[in-house]
Amino acid sequence: MSLFSNFVRTARKGSDSQGATLGQVIAFANQKGGVAKTTTTLNLAVAFTEMGHNVLAVDLDPQGNLTMSQGMNPDNVERSMFDVLVHSVPLQDVIQRAEVDIAVSSIDLAGAELALSSMIGRERALQKALLPVRSSYDYILIDTPPSLGLLTINALTAADYVIVPVQCEYLSLRGLVQLEGTLSMIRENLNPSVEIRGILPTMFDSRTLHSREAIDMLKENFGDLVFDTRIRKTIRYAEAPVQGSSVLKYEPSGQAAEAYRDLAKEVLNGAKTRAREHA
Repeated sequence: MSLFSNFVRTARKGSDSQGATLGQVIAFANQKGGVAKTTTTLNLAVAFTEMGHNVLAVDLDPQGNLTMSQGMNPDNVERSMFDVLVHSVPLQDVIQRAEVDIAVSSIDLAGAELALSSMIGRERALQKALLPVRSSYDYILIDTPPSLGLLTINALTAADYVIVPVQCEYLSLRGLVQLEGTLSMIRENLNPSVEIRGILPTMFDSRTLHSREAIDMLKENFGDLVFDTRIRKTIRYAEAPVQGSSVLKYEPSGQAAEAYRDLAKEVLNGAKTRAREHA
């Protein structure tokens, strides 16, 4: 039986010591690249914003694709998440306003794992950095690199929930096994309360038998952890970042934008349903 089947998704908003409500932290993780983590982080963040929520997106990938997708050049930023994690620069100092607030990345972040490796509490650097801003946001969404290294471990340690984008192909499904092991380790040693909010099928092509079979395999192994929303293949997801925008801004009434609006509703409504179930 899959380790994921042991995770229960419930709504949870914490409080700090002064009683202020803390926003939910959602990490997007999959060690395989090219599964639409960045696309999902940005467009779900914008969809939440359209629904009236205050959202921060954190670019924890040294490639800086989330930063670039909002029209910013990671090579030109003065301070980035590297400075936050390694030099304890306040997170507020690296947030730039675009369609949503973005805590920007730079290529320097590639050296963060080595720099953090000798630091005490290295797995909790992001968790500590987020604390001063959590009461200012309803949701904090974290884009992670395509690996299960120290940056991703920081994201999972800081997160309340994890969303796993999975490309609809067989080899991508096999990669979930390694992520399961990492999540189990995180729960045992660093963050016992982190939960899977859902598995998101991406790059779905209903015309191919392979995509349909991949969905069947996901459902068979992970049941209702699989979101009903399918992120379909479309050139719109590639075109929008070139214009420095989300797909919701690039083509507001298109099917690509509607898919992420549907996902936002599913994420929020699913949380409310489970909150009632556990009340």
